[in-house]
Amino acid sequence: MTTTTPPAPAGTRDADTPPATRGARVRRRLNTPVATAVSIVIAVLWTIPTFGLFVSSFRPEDEIKTTGWWTAFSNPQFTLENYQEVLFGRSASAGQLAGYFVNSLVITIPSVLFPLAFAALAAYALAWMNFRGRDWIYIAVFALQIVPLQMALVPLLSFFSEGVSLGGIGLLPAWNLDDEEKFVQVWFAHTCFALPIAVFLLHNFMSQLPKDLMEAARVDGATHPKIFRSIALPLIVPALAAFGIFQFLWVWNDLLVALIFAGGGSETAPLTVRLAELAGTRANEWQRLTSGAFISIVVPLIVFLSLQRYFVRGLLAGGVKG
Repeated sequence: MTTTTPPAPAGTRDADTPPATRGARVRRRLNTPVATAVSIVIAVLWTIPTFGLFVSSFRPEDEIKTTGWWTAFSNPQFTLENYQEVLFGRSASAGQLAGYFVNSLVITIPSVLFPLAFAALAAYALAWMNFRGRDWIYIAVFALQIVPLQMALVPLLSFFSEGVSLGGIGLLPAWNLDDEEKFVQVWFAHTCFALPIAVFLLHNFMSQLPKDLMEAARVDGATHPKIFRSIALPLIVPALAAFGIFQFLWVWNDLLVALIFAGGGSETAPLTVRLAELAGTRANEWQRLTSGAFISIVVPLIVFLSLQRYFVRGLLAGGVKG
């Protein structure tokens, strides 16, 4: 006599099947046909203005001022004169953006690397080193994220120009930097403003590393510097890339901090300062504004497309367990 096992009720799982983690459930919902279709529609709508800007940047002056960019497909007329004038032109109305483009690179690259290095070290210490006051330090770092950037501009500018004094006694002298030396002020400011969110994001990622792996390394005699360099750092590459993209986009597109701490001179001013001048004084030069705007976004696009495979991984690993 044989017996049959009744089928399991709908919605139940086998006892040997592990429960789905929160991250798996989120990924399953994002992989539905509806979510995919919505993502495609949003991507197309978001890309159309950028594509129009790209097409307009190659159109002649007369065409761009009289017709829309979409007419370029029925009457194609393209030229590189706009880029030539906006990058290397010598006239007063030309953008002369080549030097400002280099300034943006000089400002942005160190302003990304410095907070990445300091935040990675701080995140490791807060996650895996036991010392008195560790939790209070983490709470303070978390609280600093809500401090508006604008509140720190005047004190920081006073720190650079006057130094630090207490009761009439000078503790730190004024920096008194001129010309290209002002890049140091911008690096310092961007690093200070980025550290709270960087430490918070990297700490969330760092604290989820396997505890058994860290303990095994300590049993083998590895010190904290060795563990950080050989184990932790390679495993947090997605989080480093995610924050690096955020910081790069923020610094590259920044106008306020660079204008205050680097000034508006051609020696230190970034692209955003020059583009603001062109928009304010040469608003009728549309063909140069479009080419200048596309020059300013091409580097962030390259950075994002190069690192985007790490972007979602870094954000999910830092914010979702499992």
